[in-house]
Amino acid sequence: MKILIRTTNWVGDAVMSIPALQAIRGRWPKAEIVILARPWVADLYRGQGYADRILIYENKGKHKSFWGRERLARALRLEKFDVAVLFQNAFDAAWIAWRARIPERIGYARHARSWLLTQAIAAPAKGEAPAHEAYDYLELLRRAGWLERLPRIDEISIAVFEEDRLKAQERLLAAGVRKNSVRIAFASGAVYGSAKCWEPERYAALADRLIAAFDADVILFGAPQESGMAARIAGAMSHRAFNLVGATRIGELPALLSSCRLFIGNDSGAMHVAGAVGVPVIGIFGPTDPEGTRPMAPQFTLIREPVDCSPCFLRKCPIDHRCMTRISVERVFEAARSVLASGDRIKSSNVWSQRLA
Repeated sequence: MKILIRTTNWVGDAVMSIPALQAIRGRWPKAEIVILARPWVADLYRGQGYADRILIYENKGKHKSFWGRERLARALRLEKFDVAVLFQNAFDAAWIAWRARIPERIGYARHARSWLLTQAIAAPAKGEAPAHEAYDYLELLRRAGWLERLPRIDEISIAVFEEDRLKAQERLLAAGVRKNSVRIAFASGAVYGSAKCWEPERYAALADRLIAAFDADVILFGAPQESGMAARIAGAMSHRAFNLVGATRIGELPALLSSCRLFIGNDSGAMHVAGAVGVPVIGIFGPTDPEGTRPMAPQFTLIREPVDCSPCFLRKCPIDHRCMTRISVERVFEAARSVLASGDRIKSSNVWSQRLA
């Protein structure tokens, strides 16, 4: 059996799909499993044990445009896959699998692509599966007959190898981060849109308080397009922050985050990576629903203002952004102080604590 898995395009979704990837490996332990992924998420899967190879869908390079997709489909055709499992829901994913002449093509019946699939699975209606998005991928497998029942997800993990930890340590020391300091990771951006973002000036004030209270080193992480927000944070601070926004590859992120004592950020891909490597996470949620996208982490503290219009899932707030502006620096600082006072990371059961006061 030779299986192609078309994975999701976004970092958070990639992390949330890990239990389903593990389930496929468990169902077909002797199969050759190949992941097809966009460049910015591919390295999250390397060395994790559930795939034998990673293929890159270079959508902004050699696979760009119609003829680029045809080139990719021809390359996949030569691989002679037996089945394609499409976690990515777009029409494009089904089109490429169909053009690659993969005989069995499994995916949700979304975006007018059912005719391209051999198993067009009806997407679960509300209440038919657990609310968290990690179960969406597992439910696809269950409805396809690959799982008898949905497993319970207590934690999603990404393995970080010692070699990568040492490289991360060298990288941080070279940037000026102290060897034995209390390291706190900030991720203030979100690809989804500005509505998911707490104000940069509040991140700056929070960072200054944490540095003063804990002699901490605050490290800013994020994608290149979030560099403007990071500059606003650093510029508004009285103390120094270590700005690595746009300066790290996704493959480096798990090891870099694993060296931190605490992660504070919006509902973003970095939040899910931090949780998956065992770092306590404080997640600031506004327009999105933590029931669906919270990290399955060893320790997670939810910061959320329960306003009537949330979750709205809008990219930009059309009113006063009250779901975020009503969250004070003091509230997040107290949550951080509580986590840091607890000492070592919690490694066992999943803790989801919600702080509303």
